[in-house]
Amino acid sequence: MKISNLKKLKPKKLIVFDIDGTLTLTKAPMDPEMAKLMAQLLAAKKVAVIGGGKYGLFKEQLAPLYRLKLSKQLLEKLFLFPSTATSFYRYNSGWKNIYALQLSLAERNKVKKAFRTVLKEIGYAPKRVYGKMIEDRGTQVTLSTLGQDVVAILGTKRGVALKTKWAKENRELKMKIGRMVAKLVPELEVHVAGFTSIDVTKKGIDKAYGLKQIQKYVHVPIKDMLFVGDAIFPGGNDYAVVRTGVDYVPVTGPEQTKEIIRAVLEKPE
Repeated sequence: MKISNLKKLKPKKLIVFDIDGTLTLTKAPMDPEMAKLMAQLLAAKKVAVIGGGKYGLFKEQLAPLYRLKLSKQLLEKLFLFPSTATSFYRYNSGWKNIYALQLSLAERNKVKKAFRTVLKEIGYAPKRVYGKMIEDRGTQVTLSTLGQDVVAILGTKRGVALKTKWAKENRELKMKIGRMVAKLVPELEVHVAGFTSIDVTKKGIDKAYGLKQIQKYVHVPIKDMLFVGDAIFPGGNDYAVVRTGVDYVPVTGPEQTKEIIRAVLEKPE
C-alpha cells in the first residue's frame, strides 16, 4: 500500500514496526526526530516493535525515545518483541519479560556447529570481524557476517555504510549460507534477515507468528493493526506478515517511516 492510500484505511488501534531499516538504520539508535514522532504516536495509538535483534539491542536503538522521559501511561502502550518475537517485553513499573521461547542447549549447539560447518565449506573468512560472528541469544542463534558490533565499534556512519556495502555485494552469498544451514537444521527455522544477519529460531517463528503473539498479548485484532516494514517483498524477512491479512505499508527506510507516522497522526479518528 502506498502512503497516499493510508487515507482510505479505517483508523487502526495499533501500529507495528519492524526496527532495522524501518525505525532506525541497521543496529543504530533512532534519530531524535523519529523519537519525537514515536512519542506523538504513542499519545494516540498503541505501538509494537518487532525485529530480529536481541532485547539489549532494542534498548540501545530505542534509547533516544526513552530519553524523552515518557510518562508511565505512554510506556505502557509500547510493546517490544525482539528476536523475531521469540520473546516479549512490556512496561509495568519497569520493563518486564512476559515470555521467552528458549532453544534447548542441544539445539543451540547444533546451530552453532552448522554455521561453522557452512562457513568453512564455502571458505568465508573476512579480514576483520567486529565482535562475535555467531551469537547465542537463547531464543535465537544469529550469524552476523561482519560481527555483532560493527556499528558499535565503527560508529553509525562507517558501520552502517560497511554493512550496506556488504549486503549489496553479497546478497546471493547470504542466501546460500541460509539455504545450507537450513539443510543441516531442518527441524528449526532459518531467517535470512537484516543486512548481514542469519537468525535461527524454533520452527514456525516468523513475523506472521509475531503478529499473532501481539494479537494474543496486546488484545488487538490483526484487522485493527497496521504493519510498517522495509522488507515486505518475496524473500524479505517482513514478507510473512502478508499471509495474516494485516494492512501493511512498505518503506525504504526511516525517512519514509516518518512520513507514515505523520500520515497516521493526521488521519482523523
